Amino acid sequence: MPLYEHVMIARQDLSNSQAEGLIEHFGAVLSDNGGKLVEQEYWGVKTMAYKINKNRKGHYSFLKTDASAAAIQEMERLMRLHDDVMRVLTIKVDAHEDGPSVQMQKRDERDSRRERR
Repeated sequence: MPLYEHVMIARQDLSNSQAEGLIEHFGAVLSDNGGKLVEQEYWGVKTMAYKINKNRKGHYSFLKTDASAAAIQEMERLMRLHDDVMRVLTIKVDAHEDGPSVQMQKRDERDSRRERR
C-alpha cells in the first residue's frame, strides 16, 4: 500500500490529552478502512506564521501511515469536518524515514549548518 505523511494543526484551546486523542481517533478511522498508522508524533503547541480562524497558536501532530487512497480520503474528509482541526497537509512518500522527525530532534543532533565566513 502507498505510504503517506500527515501534519495536522488543532485549535490552541484544546488540552494536550484532547489533541493526542484526535490522533488516536483518526488512527482508528484509518484502521477501520483497512489502513495502518505506522508512527505518530505530537509536536506540541507552536506559534503559527499567521492567524488561522483567529488563532495564533495550534497543536501540531505528525502521522506516518500505510493505507489505500480511499482510506486516506475518508480520514482527510473527517479531519476537514472536525471542528477542532484547523489545517491538514498530506504528502505521499516513497519510504518513511527511521527515527524521529526533524521537529523532535534536538538542535545538536540535527545536521550542522554551514559556518558563515
